[in-house]
Amino acid sequence: MLIYLHIPYCDSKCHYCSFNTYVDKFETQSKYMKALYQQLSFELQRFDAKQQSIETLFIGGGTPSTVSPELYAPIFELLHPYLKKNAEITTEANPNSATKEWLEGMKNLGVNRISFGVQSFNAQKLKALNRAHNPQQAKEAILYAKKLGFDHLSLDLIYNYQGDTKELLLSDIKKAFSLPIDHISAYELTIEDGTKFSSTPEVRQEDENLAFFVTEAIEKRGFKAYEISNFGTYQSTHNKGYWEIKNYIGAGAGAVGFLKDRRYYPQTDIEAYVANPLNIAEEALTSDELLTERIFLGLRSSVGIQKSLLSEKMIEKANILCEKKKLLCDNTHYYNDNFFLSDELALYIIGNS
Repeated sequence: MLIYLHIPYCDSKCHYCSFNTYVDKFETQSKYMKALYQQLSFELQRFDAKQQSIETLFIGGGTPSTVSPELYAPIFELLHPYLKKNAEITTEANPNSATKEWLEGMKNLGVNRISFGVQSFNAQKLKALNRAHNPQQAKEAILYAKKLGFDHLSLDLIYNYQGDTKELLLSDIKKAFSLPIDHISAYELTIEDGTKFSSTPEVRQEDENLAFFVTEAIEKRGFKAYEISNFGTYQSTHNKGYWEIKNYIGAGAGAVGFLKDRRYYPQTDIEAYVANPLNIAEEALTSDELLTERIFLGLRSSVGIQKSLLSEKMIEKANILCEKKKLLCDNTHYYNDNFFLSDELALYIIGNS
């Protein structure tokens, strides 16, 4: 079982961000963390945490580093009895708010992995994306986290913003590899409704060559892609858990949970969530919907598709793809080694099945 905690507070709203986040309402943090505790207490019962222990904990957002370690402490105490030994415990962080004190506090709570929202080491690009940090802060935060002894460090990069060139992106990648990280997430800029960039969609470049360039530049430096946007000598157990469709608790305003064949949606508004964190909507999924999800997620990651889950017609189509060297196959699974083709391959297998 996995746990995701959503922290909806941010110093500033990035122009590309469509997540449920707020740049105000900081005065609600204490009540919000108590509401998180209340929802988690309920979910641990619903998910029968005594029977299926917690493999990973991921604190995302928003910006988890805007909330002090003291406010996280009761949640860590609540979860501690259910955590597997050596569980992967990740928090996202922004370089400007991941102060030395905050990093030390989270390390003391048991966090062993940090994912830094860097996006670029180019000052002009950071400003254009409305990021709140500068390149130097990113370097200093990662180096201090390493000094503190976190087991695993990751950073995010964004590409295909207007003006992105191979030279700029290669510079970002080289600077990333000069730091003590074992994982990179490289995301192509997408324009989502309701974001600042939705009024200027031309800020996104339509240059598919840059996607191949970024992937190749990262992989040639020893970080193997294990999903379309994720690379590393270390592969995040939490990420892979999603792609394997494991059960996961989603706690917090705007989080999503999943158990067997149901999704759970807490309220997105902070005040409404604080007032009643147990007002959680449910969505039942059919076996066909779950299989479709397994196929899409399996082909866009190193997880692959288990043959025994597929219909005869699907296996027939997948075998054709293997013959044409579009898929790899062994006795039990089909695997995709070109994640950029994952959606097309999935649609071919599923089509009229």
